[in-house]
Amino acid sequence: MFKTLKNIWRVEDLRKRVLFTLFVLIIYRIGSFVPVPGVNKEVFEATNSAGKEVFGLLNTFSGGALFQFSIFALGIVPYITASIIVQLLSMDVIPKLAEWAKQGEQGKKKSAQLTRYLTVGLALIQAFGTSIGFNRLYNTEMVPNATFADYILIAIVLTAGTSFLMWLGEQITEKGIGNGISILIFAGILSTVPNIIKQTIESDFIQADQLFMNILKGVIVAIVIVLIIIGVIYIQQAIRKIPVQYAKRVVGNKMYGGQNTHIPLKINAAGVIPVIFASSLLMFPSIIANFWADRTWAQWIGANLTTHKPLGMLLYVVMIFGFTFFYTFVQMNPQQMAD
Repeated sequence: MFKTLKNIWRVEDLRKRVLFTLFVLIIYRIGSFVPVPGVNKEVFEATNSAGKEVFGLLNTFSGGALFQFSIFALGIVPYITASIIVQLLSMDVIPKLAEWAKQGEQGKKKSAQLTRYLTVGLALIQAFGTSIGFNRLYNTEMVPNATFADYILIAIVLTAGTSFLMWLGEQITEKGIGNGISILIFAGILSTVPNIIKQTIESDFIQADQLFMNILKGVIVAIVIVLIIIGVIYIQQAIRKIPVQYAKRVVGNKMYGGQNTHIPLKINAAGVIPVIFASSLLMFPSIIANFWADRTWAQWIGANLTTHKPLGMLLYVVMIFGFTFFYTFVQMNPQQMAD
């Protein structure tokens, strides 16, 4: 491992890519603490516990930026949602998009541009709904004496933050290491770990007068975390080999072909994308309901359509299964692979 890390720094191009990726991640983390203009951060932080059931998962994906209501509060979720929508519509739903999918690199550029436009639109809607929702649903003065113009300004700032993150992700993909969007998501999730550890220590999980039990609990938690990481890596790297046998052919007096090979299919081709898309869609009704927080139906949505309630959890699981199936089909279309 150390030898591999040492070799990375010996290759100039690889070293530049690693340093560029780290530089972008530093910018990402700094931006996560830059507050949105006009927001009373003290009031927001004191009351945002009410939103943890509805927005908790998205806060994790944003690296904690949502509950700080920073310029990166929406994270990269609108971009992921837009990407999935465009890919699903490219499955012969809209002929023009299906045509782009068959145009190779030129078609990919057109689809990418459409995804960017759709990202801005989705981010604007989500930002507007989130800002109004936090201010109304929890009866706070998060935005003192808020007017419609204030909400528009906040929505524009949040949308600009998401657009900037989208650009950073593309820069990592082009000039850095790995898939930029995945790197940003990973960095966001990883940044919440210290806070989770702190909350665990401050909770009843740790008993001041029970040293042995505290050590035992810590060891058990560490073992479980290691097993989960091993399981995730195993599933992520696992492939199923589909055997392919080429027919033999005779050219002149020689026989060619007949060798055996295989097509490697990833077991988890969809990755974490369906989970993010499902959480985004599950949150959407709650955002809409925030506009009419005093209505009975809106309160019912807020109370039931969360991952902490049976109905919300059921819908969440069903959507994850459904999106995983469709997204896997998009990633590995059997007809295209056969052609």
